[in-house]
Amino acid sequence: MKKWYSFYALAEDSDDLIQAIDNKFNFDSIKLQQIGAEIKEDDRGEKLHQVGAEMVFPAFFGFVPWRHHVEIVTKCKSVEEALFYLQKTIEEEWSRNALIDCIKADLYHKVGRANTNFDEKLPGMQGKIAKEIVKDTYDFSFISLPRGYDETALEDALEQNITRFLLELGTGFAFIGRQKEIVVSGKTRKIDMLFYHIRLKCYVVVELKAVSFEPEFAGKLNFYVNAVNDLIRTPDENPTIGLLICKDKDQTEVQWAFQGIQTPMGVASYDNIKIEEIKKLLPTEEQIQQRIELAEEEFNLSRGKRSRD
Repeated sequence: MKKWYSFYALAEDSDDLIQAIDNKFNFDSIKLQQIGAEIKEDDRGEKLHQVGAEMVFPAFFGFVPWRHHVEIVTKCKSVEEALFYLQKTIEEEWSRNALIDCIKADLYHKVGRANTNFDEKLPGMQGKIAKEIVKDTYDFSFISLPRGYDETALEDALEQNITRFLLELGTGFAFIGRQKEIVVSGKTRKIDMLFYHIRLKCYVVVELKAVSFEPEFAGKLNFYVNAVNDLIRTPDENPTIGLLICKDKDQTEVQWAFQGIQTPMGVASYDNIKIEEIKKLLPTEEQIQQRIELAEEEFNLSRGKRSRD
């Protein structure tokens, strides 16, 4: 318990803590002051830092289980990082194991740090939320692909593991379909993957690339976002956003590619795909022997039948 107090009370960035809590969770600042006034000293008689005292008890007792707090305090390096995981635990109802996995994956340093133009192209709160739901790097460790895989193989693997992919994308995503057909000027086009985000109330066009980012990718994604806006989106839905997930990206190239584009879009990368070794794809000696024996049996049966005839 004392370590929990100390983490929030003595952190270097605790000066703006009350404001951070107000901004993130809309707690009543007067209530914080009242509760904080009740906490005067720690068990050694040392006065707690006032900011820590003002927020310790309101900090999600009743919202977040104590064991979650232990994981956060022992593994987070800053108050802001801790608040991030507390907020996500409340919003997404994470179990303790889910929380541990997200901290281990360093979700705090990935979410909201992708290259996007959401701040400029989406109004106020929608732009803020859109930026928060996009990661800089997606963890595709749940799929295995052969060396030299292409985009089709990548799409196949993600579709076959769509539940895991949705979990990696984050709360609020609903899968609409893969290779979604749209007809523009009599020509059929196909979107790699189309999603709908319930919280943002908008479609999300996802284009996948098995190679590093190229500037022309932004133009194609822009085309698909505009097409979905005109052909699928209804008047009461928010503007469609685009997300390009590449093997790698260069920040400067992405920024220059976005210049002049009016549609909201982001570019992220992926990593940790398991590469299948060729040996694993080949049949084992036992499997080869079984096939030989099966072929011999079929041959003998066929020869015996011809003899009877």
